[in-house]
Amino acid sequence: MLTGSGKRGACCMARGYRDSDSRRYFDWLYYAAIDLRAAKLLLDDDRCFNLVAFHCQQCAEKAFKGYLLWRRHRLYDGHNLPWLCKQAMAEDSHFEDRLQLASDINHYYIEARYPADFLLQLDSESATDLIVQTSDLLTFVDGLVKFDFQSYRQKKIPPGQR
Repeated sequence: MLTGSGKRGACCMARGYRDSDSRRYFDWLYYAAIDLRAAKLLLDDDRCFNLVAFHCQQCAEKAFKGYLLWRRHRLYDGHNLPWLCKQAMAEDSHFEDRLQLASDINHYYIEARYPADFLLQLDSESATDLIVQTSDLLTFVDGLVKFDFQSYRQKKIPPGQR
């Protein structure tokens, strides 16, 4: 395991991406699309609106990371959507239009998944709006990198090479 300094060690609070994280931008965009599909499926059950928010946050995170990997050939760690969006803005100023969405859904990474004293309350309209905005972000990124979900086939890795 990598320690916070990037050296091998036994630290349980390691930062940095995992060695198994894909270095292929299109894998990140594929999984972003899967998260968006999950959000859409969960929209049918009002008990799952928090999970809709979580999957939208995950879709946006993977879209930003996929774009940055495509553009900079570097895999970024972390879940801070405004920071990831600002990194993308440094490459393409059109990402500025997505900064508000990144800020709005950033907290869904944690709040949507865990019980709290003050529960996250989303209604159908809010959950639907999240899906629409997140879909717009993913469509924008897919257009920049020319990613086509329908044509994508995930690369199969033989069991001995994992």
